[in-house]
Amino acid sequence: MATGRPALSSMAESITIRVQSPDGMIKVSATKRDTAAAFLRKVAKEFGFSTNGFSVYQNRNKTGEITSQSKSLSLLKIKHGDMLYLFPLAAPGPSGEIMDVATPPSTSSTSSSSLSRPQSSLSRSQTTMQIAEDEIDQYLAKQDGKIYRNQDPQLCRHGSMGKCVHCVPLEPFDEDYLNHLDPPVKHMSFHAYIRKLTGGADKGKFAALENISCKIKSGCEGHPPWPEGICTKCQPSAITLNRQKYRHVDNIMFENHTIADRFLDFWRKTGNQRMGYLYGRYTEHKDIPLGIRAEVAAIYEPPQIATQNSLELVDDPKAGAVEEIAAKLGLRKVGWIFTDLLSEDTRIGTVRYSRNKDSYFLSAEECITAGDFQNKHPNTCRLSPDGDFGSKFVTVVATGGPDNQVHFEGYQVSNQCMALVRDECLLPCRDVPELGYAKESSTEQYVPDVFYKDKDKFGNDITYLARPLPVEYLIIDITTTFPKDPAYTFTSTQRFSIENRDVLGETQDFHSLATYLSQNTSTVFLNIVSDFHLLLFLVTNEVMPLGDSIGLLLDAVKTSNEELAQTWRKSEQWATIEQLCSTVGGQSSGLPDYGAMGGPPNPASSSSMWSCRHCTFMNQPGTEQCEMCSLPHS
Repeated sequence: MATGRPALSSMAESITIRVQSPDGMIKVSATKRDTAAAFLRKVAKEFGFSTNGFSVYQNRNKTGEITSQSKSLSLLKIKHGDMLYLFPLAAPGPSGEIMDVATPPSTSSTSSSSLSRPQSSLSRSQTTMQIAEDEIDQYLAKQDGKIYRNQDPQLCRHGSMGKCVHCVPLEPFDEDYLNHLDPPVKHMSFHAYIRKLTGGADKGKFAALENISCKIKSGCEGHPPWPEGICTKCQPSAITLNRQKYRHVDNIMFENHTIADRFLDFWRKTGNQRMGYLYGRYTEHKDIPLGIRAEVAAIYEPPQIATQNSLELVDDPKAGAVEEIAAKLGLRKVGWIFTDLLSEDTRIGTVRYSRNKDSYFLSAEECITAGDFQNKHPNTCRLSPDGDFGSKFVTVVATGGPDNQVHFEGYQVSNQCMALVRDECLLPCRDVPELGYAKESSTEQYVPDVFYKDKDKFGNDITYLARPLPVEYLIIDITTTFPKDPAYTFTSTQRFSIENRDVLGETQDFHSLATYLSQNTSTVFLNIVSDFHLLLFLVTNEVMPLGDSIGLLLDAVKTSNEELAQTWRKSEQWATIEQLCSTVGGQSSGLPDYGAMGGPPNPASSSSMWSCRHCTFMNQPGTEQCEMCSLPHS
């Protein structure tokens, strides 16, 4: 706490006044010497109004209005802790909650400029209007969500049109219902949790999902900055870790086994671990009320350094292009996957069962990595003043199961873990992977105390300081499944080389493309090019990157439209790709008939296309200088 006579005198003058509005109550800090005009400007800043867009009264019945004048608060008999009442001048919108924040014409010098508040302090009604949630969130918000039950022949004693306690519809957050499902559901869905918050008499009018902050609040002027001073206004609250009761994603489903098998091939061939990003979409999970499912359509493997015991990601120059291609295909990054596999018996193909209740499910380092990924992919939410709350980004581990076969286990980390990771308050333990460690405060960083509760041998709840911390308080498990009827977003039956697998001798170049095209027996052009890794290569290769010219083909793959694919096939870009493949293949006859562009291949193109050694531009046969840079061939 800061010391010194000036600071104590300033604290003695400061007062806190409560201001009630249709959107809730906000505490406004002021001093007894502040004029009414200065106080109203502070209120305008807190609520996001122009200074003449509202009125403040001392009584709820709109009497005792405080007007812009030179009188001080002490002369107006406004004391510390008093409640004032704010009413907007404009009529509320259709919901009865929306305030008018437009700037009206200025009529006085004291209100010539409008004061706005930052986005993180917007009222719920204003935030709701500005934030565009994900499509699945918008869809689930419109659903009834209630769990309807049939009449019980033994307990219900009423007619077919009646309802009783034994057959009345249940709310989607009913814990007894979730616990009696097979298998039992430990976490309600996020939208069921929202229904629980927004239920009741006030319909969630004052419900808000606040993100946890572990940092000192800025702007506190009553004392020197940390580490010389700190006060209760700027000091972050201590955190008691609780097992989260809801989860943002309720199920992870791979479209088919081929996606996972191709990912596991790297470990099978090298014995080294592997990591990849999951691309897919979010859909409704109907097995859980108002549930969300992450459907995986493809896995992108970024550049990485892998060993039998470790993984290290390196910079990916193609990351932006991958995101852009996925977006045009109607996909998004929904999670990440990594392997933790060790052979048990190579003769029968078993793997070691190492992750279980006696060891750990996720290590502290993996929890920190998952928290970092979730912070980079926040979940937009209309109930959060910040505009986002939690994350739908999932973690999948390919590891050995109880039967010594490869199992896929899905997880997320809690919102509390995300906050600890975001504010750099959580560290892994060196020798014990299942334990984390909450950092201690230093001169560079203030860290709030972190606690967790556990039971002692007598069954009593005991609070422990999170140094160290069992990471099971941070983990949320998610069921990972494969469908009975496989689905295929990418319909190609032939496998194009996966990116960044040079260590296996699998390269993405025009030689591998020519081999892929020559081995593909399909007569449908869309099925030939409908491969996620092939499309990435066509856009990101250094010899003939297609860039924006591939948009029509991506639309064809997204909508499964063969006519669009055939239209793109007749473009000059595909003709150039065919000629390059013919050149590296040695013979044009090695390509299938679909690449003939409606006619026989040009025999002169089999070996006369040449690449400029200065700018790499592919030139037509018979030219002595580059058409792009005008430099000579030799």
